[in-house]
Amino acid sequence: MLFQIIRTDSSNPNFIKMVKLLDAYLAQKDGEEHSFYAQYNGITSIKYAVIVYLNDEPVGCGAIKEQSTKAMEIKRMYVIPRERGKSIATQILSTLELWASELGYEKCVLETGKRQPEAIALYQKNGYKITPNYGQYIGIENSVCFEKKLD
Repeated sequence: MLFQIIRTDSSNPNFIKMVKLLDAYLAQKDGEEHSFYAQYNGITSIKYAVIVYLNDEPVGCGAIKEQSTKAMEIKRMYVIPRERGKSIATQILSTLELWASELGYEKCVLETGKRQPEAIALYQKNGYKITPNYGQYIGIENSVCFEKKLD
């Protein structure tokens, strides 16, 4: 198994393909709330995206976008179901954190849903701390927000 992670942007066809799979997955998980979240998950102008390839096939993705002058927001994290449990998501997260740090940001923030316990566990395992909901997620019952200070 040879994994390769490439840095790209949201115009990459394989990133677009992975995000479509993610959106279909989230539509099932989020149910009727999906349209609320979907409005904040556009990918047209994401400058910093990564794709994980296994034997030249895209199997995962993630992205960061500026949330403030000090923070990058982790967005669009996804690993195809058959490749889960192999630390790919952790590798994506580490790559995005390194990129944010290289760009001069002090922390990463993110939002995930309470109906995604595997995502919550991933972020906590990787040093993310629950914070009060920020921005558009303030007052949203299903949202859990996190942050992690970068080295």
